[in-house]
Amino acid sequence: MLTVQFTLNGAEYMALNGGPQYQFSPVVSLVACCDSQEELDSLWQKLSEGGQQSQCGWLIDRYGVSWQIVPRTMRKLLNSPEGAAAQRSFAAKMTMTKLDMVAIQRAYDSA
Repeated sequence: MLTVQFTLNGAEYMALNGGPQYQFSPVVSLVACCDSQEELDSLWQKLSEGGQQSQCGWLIDRYGVSWQIVPRTMRKLLNSPEGAAAQRSFAAKMTMTKLDMVAIQRAYDSA
C-alpha cells in the first residue's frame, strides 16, 4: 500500500492506494465550491480535460475521479425557505452540464 499526504487550500489530506482491486466510482466524489463563474469555468475546463463531462455540474477527471463543480451559493439557493424559488433554481441546474451561476440566480429571482 502507498499513502501520500498533501495540503489543499490549507486543509490536510491523505490518499491511499489500496491496489488495482479498488477502482474509482461515482459513489465517492469531490465537491469544489467556487466563488465566481471564472473560477468555476477554469476548474471545469482543467478537471474535465481528458475526462468526461456530465449533467448538473458533475464530471469525471482523466483519472476516473468524480467531481461536482458548484457555485458556493448553490446550497443557500437550494435550501432556501422560499420553496418556489429553490425549485426554480434546482430546475435551472438540471438543464445544465457546466453550471451557470448567473442563470441559476436569475431562475431563483424570477417570480
